[in-house]
Amino acid sequence: MPLSYGYPINALHATADYRIRAVTQVLENIAFRADIESDTVVLAVFAKLLAIPLRDGYDVMDVVGRRLRAQASERMKTGALKA
Repeated sequence: MPLSYGYPINALHATADYRIRAVTQVLENIAFRADIESDTVVLAVFAKLLAIPLRDGYDVMDVVGRRLRAQASERMKTGALKA
């Protein structure tokens, strides 16, 4: 899903959650399999590939945070939320 302000917050959050959890699961699988030997170059390339969905997930979470802060600010302005 391309990063967009048009998507509902719950869809953005679910996307970020999925990306971050997927990377975490792969990293945990690598970390807890001591019996597998890997070349350092292969691990370096793999780490770069995992960084892409991880960064995407955090970028989406940033959009979610900005939208939530904007909504809270709007509610404060309209008096719907008291400080």
